Amino acid sequence: MDPIISFKDFSFKYRAQQEPSLTDINLQINPGEKILITGPSGCGKSTLAHCINALNPCSFRGETKGTLLVDGVMPEKEGVFGMSKRVGTVLQDTNGQFIGLTVAEDMAFALENDATPQEEMFHKVDRVADIVDMQHFLHHSPSELSGGQKQRVSMGGVLVDDVKILLFDEPLANLDPATGKTTIALIDDICRQEKVTVIIIEHRLEDVLYRDVDRIVVMNDGRIVADQRPDDLLCTDVLTKIGVREPLYVTAIKHAGCTISPADHPQHIETMNVEPYKEKVRGWFEQTKTPVRENNAPYALEVEDLSFAYNPREPVLQHISLRIRKGEMVSIVGKNGAGKSTLASLILGFYVPQSGMIRLNGKDISPLSVKERGEKIGLVMQSPDQMISKPMIAEEVGLGLAVRGVPADEIEKRVNDTLRICGLYPMRHWPVSALSFGQKKRVSIASILVMNPEIIILDEPTAGQDYRHYTEIMEFLRKLNRELGLTILMITHDMHLMLEYTDRAIVLADGQLLADDTPARILTNEEISNRAYLKKTSLYDLAVKCGIGRPDEFAERFIAFDREHGHADALGSSAESAAEREDRQDSVDA
Repeated sequence: MDPIISFKDFSFKYRAQQEPSLTDINLQINPGEKILITGPSGCGKSTLAHCINALNPCSFRGETKGTLLVDGVMPEKEGVFGMSKRVGTVLQDTNGQFIGLTVAEDMAFALENDATPQEEMFHKVDRVADIVDMQHFLHHSPSELSGGQKQRVSMGGVLVDDVKILLFDEPLANLDPATGKTTIALIDDICRQEKVTVIIIEHRLEDVLYRDVDRIVVMNDGRIVADQRPDDLLCTDVLTKIGVREPLYVTAIKHAGCTISPADHPQHIETMNVEPYKEKVRGWFEQTKTPVRENNAPYALEVEDLSFAYNPREPVLQHISLRIRKGEMVSIVGKNGAGKSTLASLILGFYVPQSGMIRLNGKDISPLSVKERGEKIGLVMQSPDQMISKPMIAEEVGLGLAVRGVPADEIEKRVNDTLRICGLYPMRHWPVSALSFGQKKRVSIASILVMNPEIIILDEPTAGQDYRHYTEIMEFLRKLNRELGLTILMITHDMHLMLEYTDRAIVLADGQLLADDTPARILTNEEISNRAYLKKTSLYDLAVKCGIGRPDEFAERFIAFDREHGHADALGSSAESAAEREDRQDSVDA
């Protein structure tokens, strides 16, 4: 069988860069395979994908070496339009992919361009809508849909063209865990039933491995460093060395001192043979202490009996009451549309509640304007493009200080200090337009952190971040929390972030407060996880399979142990590479 995608000694260098972004790529992908491509930010994953669908070099100019064949043709000669008939690309930001005013119109867009007869068009749209389970939403506007539904519409829009290859660029970045599982299941079903080749680019390795993949291709510094079956790769240290997070249960077994064998099939905790590891895992659990966290500080933020609705007949939040102490790190979790972002908007004064009260440091803040609240509470939005207004990175990060009349020399110092922490200092003279989605995200976080707010609310702070950058940002937030007493609320779909960094988790479901407890107890409670569209942690399954009767304590002990022993390597590697980048940048500046 001839491969459907074939890279041979392939390299690619963007026109504006001195060094190639891809070097000596040799990769063969066969028809019908499902391939996961992973690696740290900037490793070349997206560049590789753009070569497959001809965006490189047809839209983003650059120089290629070696050969690349996709479905028997050379992408750079076929062009973007020609390759769109062979490769269907689903972007990370689905909102940037919609064309039609309704779901049906959007799915039919490619067919209309090809002047497909109307009867055939209706038939194809109906068939694809059935495949992606959107047949009941054909007359809805895409803007009315949830994140998971938007992903399905995007899939439908490329499937109508009968493409042979589906390319997904971080499909889970903006989805809640349960919707992410559904999306991965749908991708798997399409791969098997439609006999298409699937390529998934994703940081959330464990979530993608919810369903089988044939191979995992690991990239670093523009090169392929591993191309193995999941069972083989998870038994190595390749992922941890380059800063990609392993599945939690794999890391937990390794922390217990075990060497995992591919014969025990570690790709899925549900089907993995844990018998050889039980004794050591139980022994590790008994020897490890549960962390004790106490916070008796006054309340920084109190929400009392809060209710709100955009439409009076459809309440978004109903009778929400919660208290956040000074210096706490709290996660706000729940499925897409549960009301998490609406709650943040009410706290910040963007909306006025129908009933209830919000108190800051014990005082009712209803008389305060958005600007006055903003002096004490900072918000980092989910989409960086909603926040960024200046063309240059340093200028954007220092904007809030400049507006407040801070002296220029102090602005420069505070901006540079913040950029170093966020891993952006080498890019301080770059235009924002040159950054990836994840890098823009870090710019938006830096622009708030530089202001030293008393409370900070972050909406999906780690979306699109690899493990190294995730760790840099979260350790910085943790440092601010511990050393300066900054109160932090994080709206997140990242269950690991919830477990690892927050003292409590507030769970919203259908506009109501479902739970307010420790993350470990919530993520080992199957009923709460299912109702709130969370993902029960795989640490729970490992604990049960190893005969540990306290899975919530097992999860807490693992997180504390992993933070102490696992982050040093990730941060050390990040700091070393950041220092090297700074040296190179300083040489250029000189």
